Amino acid sequence: MIALIEAAGWPIWPLIIASILSLAIIFERAYTLRRNQIAPISLLEQTLTALRKEGVTGNVLRAVADGSPLGRILAAGIRNSNSSREVMKESLEETGRAVAHDLGRYLTTLGTIASVAPLLGLLGTVIGMVEIFGSQTPTGGNPAVLAHGISVALYNTTFGLMVAIPSMIFYRYFRGKVDGLLAEMEQQALSLVELLHGECK
Repeated sequence: MIALIEAAGWPIWPLIIASILSLAIIFERAYTLRRNQIAPISLLEQTLTALRKEGVTGNVLRAVADGSPLGRILAAGIRNSNSSREVMKESLEETGRAVAHDLGRYLTTLGTIASVAPLLGLLGTVIGMVEIFGSQTPTGGNPAVLAHGISVALYNTTFGLMVAIPSMIFYRYFRGKVDGLLAEMEQQALSLVELLHGECK
């Protein structure tokens, strides 16, 4: 590995840093965006059962809100359950926007790495080509400098793509997962509005 880094030259270091950041974000988001942690399946039913038994109390609201992002949204609606439907929906939407921001955390950085990594690889390629042409003299070229320039060009291009491709795949995957979770939470929040206002048969 050390030999590969030496052969690729200094342009490889930004790519190594980008790859470490990308891996850290991928593992963090994979752990954080687990469905049962974001939107537990039975949370709405459990919440309604608790409301029927205890009513709207501080303990119920804390228990619901502290459990998951979906719980935060439901708790915001329950706090305004005595208000009109419009006020309740507005409070759900405001909390939903905050939850959406939290779920999408670091994804912009991951997408940026996926976009920039090939450009960093291209930068290494250009630097390698400059070394190749710089090694040429009227009397011939220096084979060692020529070989180093070729290795800088090829290794950086390859490593740039190796960082960019998985980063883009996981960026798209996590973005789709967040969108799906948000759509599901929106449906459950609307069900809460209907049930609390007694219009759901």
